[in-house]
Amino acid sequence: MKALIFAAGKGTRLKPFTDHHPKALAKVNDIPLLERNIKYLKNFGINDFVINIHHFGNQIIDFLNRNDNFGCKIEISDESDELLETGGGLIFARKFLDHGEDFLIMNADILTDMNITQFVEYHKKIKDFATLAVSDRESSRKLLFNDEMILRGWLNVQTGEQRLAEFNKGFRALAFSGIHCINPLMFDKIKRTGKFSVMEEYLDLMQTEQIHGFVHESILIDVGKPESIKRAEKYFK
Repeated sequence: MKALIFAAGKGTRLKPFTDHHPKALAKVNDIPLLERNIKYLKNFGINDFVINIHHFGNQIIDFLNRNDNFGCKIEISDESDELLETGGGLIFARKFLDHGEDFLIMNADILTDMNITQFVEYHKKIKDFATLAVSDRESSRKLLFNDEMILRGWLNVQTGEQRLAEFNKGFRALAFSGIHCINPLMFDKIKRTGKFSVMEEYLDLMQTEQIHGFVHESILIDVGKPESIKRAEKYFK
């Protein structure tokens, strides 16, 4: 299975580090996030990667070259001309991914010990074109699921704003973990072009398609802010 790692973002919440570096090279206990996540996925047998780059992208290429790609096959989806966000970045990387096999997507600034094998097995069992890893943790935005763990809505916890596929019948609110498993049929269902968030597509597609959530209770830290690096260092040595 291939994995697409989103490493293009500007990482504005990680300033001042990201004034001169890509956020994917921010270090937790002296090990860059990108290295941690490549090795994390390798532990589950994934050795074939696509990494998208934009902000200080050459530093990522140099880092991978210095480390011989950590013994993996790595293709670069170069968004140097324009940062395309998660949805646009996925479409831009289509030529690397649309080969009839399911693939994984992971944000470079997520650290977790979730069992990827169990996640992929769940995705293959339900035969959806998209499965989203979610957990019950604090987050300003939540995804809403019915009893069958099918995506039915989105909630902004702070403002109360909701996007719903149907009346909220006590839906379960869970935080997205920044990890998805995708069937390449997804490419034919996405309507947007250019720069957009893949979550916007999911929220459109939930009206007509089944998108499942996979609930995990693993450690998960969004290493988006300097204080979250300190928190991550307690769990990831």
